[in-house]
Amino acid sequence: MSLPPGSMSDHDDFAGLAVPWNSSDLSLFNPASVVVPVIFSLIFLLGTVGNSLVLAVVLRSGQRTPNTTNLFILNLSVADVSFIIFCVPFQATIYSLEDWVFGAFMCKAVHFFIYLTMYASSFTLAAVSVDRYLAIRYPLRSRELRTPYNAVATMAVIWGLSVVFAGPYLSYYDLMDYETSHICMPGWKERTRKIMDTGTFIVGYVIPVLIVSLSYTRTIKYLWTAVNPMEDMSESKKAKRKVTKMIIIVTVLFCLCWLPHHVVVMCYLYGDFPFNQTTYAFRLLSHCMAYANSCLNPIVYALVSKHFRKGFQKVFSCLLRKKGRNKVHVVQAANAEPGFDVASTEVSHINEEHGKRTGRQAGGNHSDSSRPLVTP
Repeated sequence: MSLPPGSMSDHDDFAGLAVPWNSSDLSLFNPASVVVPVIFSLIFLLGTVGNSLVLAVVLRSGQRTPNTTNLFILNLSVADVSFIIFCVPFQATIYSLEDWVFGAFMCKAVHFFIYLTMYASSFTLAAVSVDRYLAIRYPLRSRELRTPYNAVATMAVIWGLSVVFAGPYLSYYDLMDYETSHICMPGWKERTRKIMDTGTFIVGYVIPVLIVSLSYTRTIKYLWTAVNPMEDMSESKKAKRKVTKMIIIVTVLFCLCWLPHHVVVMCYLYGDFPFNQTTYAFRLLSHCMAYANSCLNPIVYALVSKHFRKGFQKVFSCLLRKKGRNKVHVVQAANAEPGFDVASTEVSHINEEHGKRTGRQAGGNHSDSSRPLVTP
């Protein structure tokens, strides 16, 4: 599918669709139809396994009352798993199939979940940045505020706001006819689309990034001015610094991964964004980067946090032990089958009787052959 130069029409989908724009090129091989689904498959595999491990570690941590940071990390993992399950497999097909084959309902639902989880992730990262600032700057005074109950209440507010802001996308996308294909694409008029996409950029990206930048700037400033890095710090302060470092890396990755997507949308809405091979490749890259963010957090946790590394090892060891016990159980169950045991007993009994009869018929001359060659 080669893409002719020119501008995009009002109905061209810049949120993730790749369609055969020139019917005469349908027979040509399109690398994106192979490369992008493979990348999305890797994202699906790594993201599902990695975030499942994170959920297992947090839920099996053994703490009666989990701390606020772990609750926010749990919320991030839930958002990433939801994105991977409900969005990535469906979006991968738009580059390999010429038709949207999942119907009008899934056309709306998939894009709703894309923005729902994006909002949930950005709001959670903003909340955890404020939590980290309070934990380090005001460790004693913030204890009454930084409670598990308040963290769960914040998570509920985050998902409520995410539903409100992502809700309009249930009507934003429609299944439409394009030449001989059915395509999932925006159905709103250009003016309302511009308002909606601009609002998404400001509320879902700009405001959370500003909150995160302000919180971590003040946190880092306090860590390197109020606390002398050359002096011995308590274990508590060292742990808080490591956790803050990990969360900052996660936040920076989120900002970097989603930035190209928002740049593409804003350039299309307010700038000159010609539809050619170069811009098409940049659009594919922006999609892959945004979707890859959902599988990066577990890798960061494993590289930065000793707690998560130990937790991952415990989960793997538990799985291996269960697998070993299941194998032993299967072998024991197979050996305990009545039919198998009876048959074995009967064969042994027949062989024993046959040996006795053979010994009696052979007589005493041959009985010495069974004795050892060398007597002790």
